[in-house]
Amino acid sequence: MIAPGETIGILGGGQLGRMIAMAAAQLGYRCHVFAPEADSIAAEVSAAFTCASWDDAGAMAAFAADCAVVTYEFENVPVGPLAALGAVALLPHPRALETAQDRLNEKRFVNALGGTPAPFAPVDSADDLASAVAKIGAPGILKTRRDGYDGKGQWRVMTPDDVGKLELPAKPLIYEGFVTFFAEFSVILCRGRDGDIRFFDSAHNVHEGGILAISTVPAPAAVLEQVPTARALAAKAAEALDYVGVLTMEFFATANGPVFNEMAPRVHNSGHWTIEGAVTSQFENHVRAICGLPLGSTGLAAKAVEMRNLIGDDAHDWQAILSDPANHLHLYGKAAARPGRKMGHVTRLTLD
Repeated sequence: MIAPGETIGILGGGQLGRMIAMAAAQLGYRCHVFAPEADSIAAEVSAAFTCASWDDAGAMAAFAADCAVVTYEFENVPVGPLAALGAVALLPHPRALETAQDRLNEKRFVNALGGTPAPFAPVDSADDLASAVAKIGAPGILKTRRDGYDGKGQWRVMTPDDVGKLELPAKPLIYEGFVTFFAEFSVILCRGRDGDIRFFDSAHNVHEGGILAISTVPAPAAVLEQVPTARALAAKAAEALDYVGVLTMEFFATANGPVFNEMAPRVHNSGHWTIEGAVTSQFENHVRAICGLPLGSTGLAAKAVEMRNLIGDDAHDWQAILSDPANHLHLYGKAAARPGRKMGHVTRLTLD
């Protein structure tokens, strides 16, 4: 067990790291953030901050020497430089990063577990893309295998004629067929060092422009019918990866059951409602898990919960939001708003 008073290292300096650090402080831990960006909002609420490039082995080793355990707040942390962490425990294990960082590896991993991803094919050339579209059909979506998130690194292919119009980037890609679905939902679990697994209620997720806009709990009945199958797959993934911490898997609810979309080896935007809406938030349970503490209850603390992201440079009336006593406002402290940037979120609880 990592005792309160020790230091938790966080790789990455964004809002997820910020909320992990806030949950850790509540349990008596200090946090040390490592990020290449100087304007880290996670560092603002942490005890220490190392601003250095990922491949700065000396800085990484000095960071590790200050930490009793290290975790990460996003899945695009490069794996190679993490060898400089030495003997300090990195949780979840980097094999989860290696799996989730490459969409092709991720879908093959899910296939091997008996899950159902969208139809897919690797693409390394224009000829590969033409073959993939001929095999899978159109419409579909072409994605970079690495680094894309929130709709970035993606191109829609509506008809086979679109293939010749695309200028392919010089990086590995994957083509995925469109899935006919009636809802999107996520499965968020937390697995402790002792193998104990707890599931949070699955949120019904609505995306706008490829970015999560609203998550609601409980999900509609038609979605809830598919949650047990999705949870079984998520548990298999956690066991196969010997996972410790919060793991998220996103699904499409279809007429033929849940279809896997993406895996995030971390706390997740669709779980932000748990801060007020669950007995123990995803952030606190993540801290508990990596530190070897017993996991807290994931039960609902309200009859219903809605989480709405505050995205981009739209003006918001904070006084109006807070005038509703059922609202809980979370602002991330980002200095500059821009289109598509998550600036905060609002959680609204229905208590009766």
